[in-house]
Amino acid sequence: MEKEYKTVLNEAVCEIEEKKSRFIAHVKPVASEEEAVAFINELKTKYWDATHNVYAYFIGGNNIVQRYSDDGEPSGTAGLPTLEVIKRMNVQNIVVVVTRYFGGTLLGAAGLIRAYGKSAALGIEKAGIVIKRLCKEVRIIVEYTMFGKLQSFLISKGYTLKDIIYEQDVELIVFVYVDEIENFSKLVTEATNARAIVEIGDETYITLDLDGKLIL
Repeated sequence: MEKEYKTVLNEAVCEIEEKKSRFIAHVKPVASEEEAVAFINELKTKYWDATHNVYAYFIGGNNIVQRYSDDGEPSGTAGLPTLEVIKRMNVQNIVVVVTRYFGGTLLGAAGLIRAYGKSAALGIEKAGIVIKRLCKEVRIIVEYTMFGKLQSFLISKGYTLKDIIYEQDVELIVFVYVDEIENFSKLVTEATNARAIVEIGDETYITLDLDGKLIL
């Protein structure tokens, strides 16, 4: 599993016009090649009357999968530029389909590359680029007298708090980057004079915006 990568948050649609040709970009986050292919086929059915349904997708992880199709456009002018935009914007686990309705004016190779690339980039931006970070969910239980100090400490160190539960004691649920788990436990022990109970949970991906703020 990758410890951190960028992808898109939402499915999005974006349309531009170049010399009366319509370019409609659909962008979607996907977890597998099967999911990407299903999305492509869905749009091919929806836009059955389009001149072209160009696509590209990039699935990261241990076995990288990347595919593209010009769908009848001149070789190298549509699918590949779309894939290159995905790579340039450093996002993965994503599929982009750009549908074209021909407007009667030829754009030429350079014009096609610009139009498909622009459509893909605008669609990805609209879908919202986010960071996926592999963390462990850590539960910390402390007495109320230690709570304020510990909360301030965690915030000052930049840790992401998922929740705070107020019962007989206070339970803080914190997302901790997988590489920092061992050091985190030591820091909490020192900050609370060994008066905290620390329980390490399962690994999970959290979603952050580009400023590092948690998106629930």
